[in-house]
Amino acid sequence: MSNVTLPTTPESILPLVLKAMSRTPDARLRELMASLTSHLHAFILETKVTEEEFERAVKFLIDIGQATGEKTNEVILAADLLGVSSLVAVLNNPANHNDAHAQAEAASHAALLGPFWRANAPFCEAGANIARGNTQGMPLDVRGVVYDKHGKPLANATVDVWHASPIGLYENQDDAQENMNLRGRFKTDAHGAYFFKTVRPAGYPVPTNGPCGDLLRAQLRHPNRPAHLHFMVSTPGHKVLITQVFADGDDNLTSDPVFGVTAPLVGDFQEHTANGKTHATLTHDFHLTEGEMTFPHPPIP
Repeated sequence: MSNVTLPTTPESILPLVLKAMSRTPDARLRELMASLTSHLHAFILETKVTEEEFERAVKFLIDIGQATGEKTNEVILAADLLGVSSLVAVLNNPANHNDAHAQAEAASHAALLGPFWRANAPFCEAGANIARGNTQGMPLDVRGVVYDKHGKPLANATVDVWHASPIGLYENQDDAQENMNLRGRFKTDAHGAYFFKTVRPAGYPVPTNGPCGDLLRAQLRHPNRPAHLHFMVSTPGHKVLITQVFADGDDNLTSDPVFGVTAPLVGDFQEHTANGKTHATLTHDFHLTEGEMTFPHPPIP
């Protein structure tokens, strides 16, 4: 027993934990867990976390897991509200950096995936309307061109789009909407161009009926995201671009609760009136970088 090292102070626990984890065969997992554990211990020591606060933190983690289901993902939402999702997107996409390498300067800015993407949205013909069923709202025409890093148009690229309705709900939140409403995948033509019709989306509050809503209220933060369209642009030999395009002039552009807005992601939504009817247009191009075409796991089926 005399040769056994046991903790004697709060600070003496971390070296024992790191030693126990040092045998992890996967080098990257070993690195990540050692860093995470070190930061976590330092945080607890610095802030002198109480037993009651620790219990509350554990309950929050349990609650966001139990609140995640077929129509919501509170775990992703928590990462969004803490700025972690946006941080990972910016960190892993050089075009988002002010000091980006010249090779990546032309690449489109990435943004967080969000909790409402669904895989396998229907493929649609160019110019098709993804506002299905009885979806009402201002008509919106969206078009643009997908380029590679050299500015060459990419034919046959896939443009996956999804967005909330004019009342601020995604179809997998709203039983009144048709399945896959306001979702679609489009192929670019020989000139790299895409085009589809929809209705202008509205801003909306992130879900506040779960533990993440409790956190926002405790921090006196509003839940309202600015109006936006989600895009996932892909083609073999290129990194999948996950991004958003925000409506210019939205009051919440500078206070997005998930910190997802960067200047290049603000689109030019133009409104036109003819014969007493108003419709909107958006033209937005995308620039891809070379890389592996890997798709994320859908947060919600």
